[in-house]
Amino acid sequence: MKRFVYINDEESSHKLYCDNRISNRKYTLLNFLPKNLWEQFSRFMNQYFLLIACLQLWPLITPVNPASTWGPLIFIFAVSATKEAWDDYNRYLSDKKVNEKEVWVVRKGIKKLIKAQDIHVGNIVWLRENDEVPCDLVLIGTSEPLGLCYIETSALDGETDLKTRVIPSACMGIDVELLHKIKGVIECPDPDNDIRRFDANLRLFPPFIDNDLCPLTIKNTILQSCYLRNTDWACGVAVYTGNETKLGMSRGIPEPKLTAVDSMIDKLTGAIFVFQIVVVMVLGIAGNVWKNTEAKKQWYVLYPMEGPWYELLVIPLRFELLCSIMIPISIKVSLDLVKSLYAKFIDWDDQIVDPETSVRSHATNTAISEDLGQVEYILTDKTGTLTENKMIFRRCCISGILYGNESGDALKDTELLNALYLFEAKLEILCTRHNLRTRMHLFTLPLICIWFFFNKNANSLEIMFNSSILQYEVLETLEFTSDRKRMSVVVKDHINGKIILLSKGADEAILPYARTGQQTRTFSEAVEQYAHLGLRTLCLAWRELKEDEYQEWSFMFKEASSTLVDREWRLAEVYQRIEHDFEILGVTAIEDRLQDGVPETIETLRKAGINFWMLTGDKQNTAIQIALSCNFISPEPKGQLLLIDGKTEDEVRRSLERVLLTMRRTTSEPKDVAFVVDGWALEIALKHYRKAFTELAILSRTAICCRVTPSQKAQLVEILKSCDYRTLAIGDGGNDVRMIQQADIGVGISGREGLQAARAADYSIGKFRFLKRLLLVHGRYSYNRTAFLAQYSFYKSLVICFIQIFFSFISGVSGTSLFNSLSLMAYNVFYTSIPVLVSVLDKDLSEETVMQHPQILFYCQAGRILNPSTFAGWFGRSLFHAIVVFVISIHAYAYDKSEMEEVSMVALSGCIWLQAFVVTQETNSFTILQHLAIWGNLAAFYIINWIFSSLPSSGLYTIMFRLCRQPSYWITIFLTVTAGMGPILAIKYFRYTYRPNKINTLQQAERLGGPILSLGSIEPQPRTIDKEVAPFSITQPNNRNPVYEPLLTDSPNSTRRSFGTGTPFDFFQSQSRLAFSSYTRNCKDN
Repeated sequence: MKRFVYINDEESSHKLYCDNRISNRKYTLLNFLPKNLWEQFSRFMNQYFLLIACLQLWPLITPVNPASTWGPLIFIFAVSATKEAWDDYNRYLSDKKVNEKEVWVVRKGIKKLIKAQDIHVGNIVWLRENDEVPCDLVLIGTSEPLGLCYIETSALDGETDLKTRVIPSACMGIDVELLHKIKGVIECPDPDNDIRRFDANLRLFPPFIDNDLCPLTIKNTILQSCYLRNTDWACGVAVYTGNETKLGMSRGIPEPKLTAVDSMIDKLTGAIFVFQIVVVMVLGIAGNVWKNTEAKKQWYVLYPMEGPWYELLVIPLRFELLCSIMIPISIKVSLDLVKSLYAKFIDWDDQIVDPETSVRSHATNTAISEDLGQVEYILTDKTGTLTENKMIFRRCCISGILYGNESGDALKDTELLNALYLFEAKLEILCTRHNLRTRMHLFTLPLICIWFFFNKNANSLEIMFNSSILQYEVLETLEFTSDRKRMSVVVKDHINGKIILLSKGADEAILPYARTGQQTRTFSEAVEQYAHLGLRTLCLAWRELKEDEYQEWSFMFKEASSTLVDREWRLAEVYQRIEHDFEILGVTAIEDRLQDGVPETIETLRKAGINFWMLTGDKQNTAIQIALSCNFISPEPKGQLLLIDGKTEDEVRRSLERVLLTMRRTTSEPKDVAFVVDGWALEIALKHYRKAFTELAILSRTAICCRVTPSQKAQLVEILKSCDYRTLAIGDGGNDVRMIQQADIGVGISGREGLQAARAADYSIGKFRFLKRLLLVHGRYSYNRTAFLAQYSFYKSLVICFIQIFFSFISGVSGTSLFNSLSLMAYNVFYTSIPVLVSVLDKDLSEETVMQHPQILFYCQAGRILNPSTFAGWFGRSLFHAIVVFVISIHAYAYDKSEMEEVSMVALSGCIWLQAFVVTQETNSFTILQHLAIWGNLAAFYIINWIFSSLPSSGLYTIMFRLCRQPSYWITIFLTVTAGMGPILAIKYFRYTYRPNKINTLQQAERLGGPILSLGSIEPQPRTIDKEVAPFSITQPNNRNPVYEPLLTDSPNSTRRSFGTGTPFDFFQSQSRLAFSSYTRNCKDN
């Protein structure tokens, strides 16, 4: 689909396209209530509670006042709705500020000042220096004579360096006064969110130009939210407005991520729901049996002899209402609240602030903090993530001669400086190979050797050499693409008129395209040598074009540039027609240093049981050297590298077969085994041998994937997620966005490549080393706190529910409630709010201890704090405490001619006291706020009930006054706490004393003030894989160890493995016969 934008023609545009009013609001005044309620009731738990609340409106079955459910339900919905309304109101204020900005627009040939929201498609918008661009514009004029302007795009991609934009060739030379009257049409695609692409055509109407078609690209546009810099004025035609701009189309609500804790809570909720249905059915049947056999015999039970048709449903429904509190109604709001606080703790942490840029870490996603403590795989980019992304020129190879001295500084090599005067033609490419913005440091080389690149305008390039000026006309630019891995430019020498193609790119994108007869072995060896030193390499080449060859190619290039359908593919095809038969000029090698703290961070996180995968676009040897230097892999003999390579399916199959065999045999050995794969072999493996590669991913703790594309990075994340691993992806550039969004947790680094990755991520940090504190401290604390809060929420609901069930056994299984409606409502909303305040501040270990002993993160990764086993413990505790409270309360008061309200208040008091001591027992670190929360909440319980006891209409009139004056009440409370907490404390003492785990050991050491030198290994056992896959046969030399160490094939220590004539792995031969081995994940039991 495409649209036609008529320039300066208001009538044609107003009816077809929207105006420039921006609206990021989610609601309006009219739809807020129904839409918000619809969203809240789309959740199963809210639907369940609404059904319970509606059933309580039926007086025949409700055991309590409907307010006991409707009150908390309305309160919780009101809190959620208020939060949504506040967020939406802030969005409205932000939109209003943008929409009411004043801008200059041409209307009927006259410039007028209007509000930005009144701009329409086709209007000509005038900008002054430092103005913000109000919509997406096609540039048609600037104050610069060459038609250039400079813009800041930090709002789009986070890059603060200025970008150059140029007016289309069709608009060159048009007088400023005539721009008010310009007419024409722009043919462009429908709005999309791709900020790096704009494939369109411009046709101006006479008298400006005779209907010639002019192709437009993204370089001819200035997009919304950019700023005009260092340019007096610029004007452009509005092509996309309002929410249809590229930035507006990029906005949206990301798909919510479900954490492992949330998933476990959903499963536990389902289990409780099933248990509740079973209890309701059993009690309902028992109640109906008792009613028909015993109740009707009692004169005081006024059951009619014959009831309505639904009589059998009354008691089961009554018990359903009575047991509905098994599922805590406040758990969702409580979890949302504490998770928001976890995110704020990350934002407020001064220890993860980049000292160089003062950039603070930020949590964009506030719902997944606990997943940080359960990460098992980290997939990381290399350049800018592990390294500083600061390029230093170290070595080079020119015409087969290697330059660069022992210090590794090419600029200090006297041989190179002397040779520069002899290779004038060869050096030219060195001076022009990099753009001025990102490779400024390389231009110190021309200063030394008397070359000086001193002027560049729209189509002209001037270079000074020995006081003479060399002029070149830039004819065409062949932009870099990740598929081609090279960039080229076609220039024309002003002196002799020769047309030259200059190219730069990766070695596999340049060397294979050398002219026939040229020896490239020296250059290949130089590339490998530089890669072994951990340097990044770039190959340089050129070729001369004949005039007729260029003209023919230029026609195809312009035709491909003007197409609106598959322009990128058509251009790539045209590029291939000219990028061949290169004359190789040389190779450059650049160093990109590691960031501070990277090796220590990786080593610490590996001790925590986290596996690392490096996904990079660099060469294999470069990536390996970086991996070795940052403790990503261990050197020989402790480490073992396995290479997966090949250009065909058969080669990749054999290579993958060999690596899998070695992996299976070395899983029981204490070796640091890693595999290395390049992008080509990875593409084949993912397409044809995906299940085998998945097995390899499970077996290997470390992987190095080289020359991979952004889509391949995302596929690798998907493979690990399919194995039920918690993945974290970290990167700093736009090519890492897909990987970051695909992972369970995405972390972006605010680096030199802009903020695209940081903005797309769940968390943004300034340096890689901050990842250690983010995971070990914030992740671990968040997981522990959330696990406690979730299980405590179920515990406090189950206690009160079990008491109700026990009471039914002495009340004729009738479904009568022991507690009145007011007490139940206060219990759910106020009395049990302690853990919300306490859990967010609790620390089972100090931050220093956690950082010193990273291996304790395994308890979080294995889910040992929140799982069915731990939940069963809380379930048993709730049942035990309910028995204690019920038995003591009933025996103390039920047979003493007490009112039912007194027994109810005694039982409720016992619950509140027990829960205060439970929270105290589970709290590891105390502050004043925590003491106030625990004991202040207990005091508030009595204050609130004293107030209710003074109100005759409350149903609790004088109850608390009478109880507090009775010694038996306080004796009952004392017995309840003693009987309820005694066994719990005894079990805890026994466990801490005789069966302590590693965390208990560290806690005791902290309390005693003694150091813990070593905790020993608490990592999981190696993964085991059922080796009964398919028969295979391998021939092994008799004089060698059965288990080889196949290193990289070009390593002098590498060994060759020969495969016999036996049948290889069956799953490589036929996907239909694939019998994939059963995997056993980390042994995460105690």
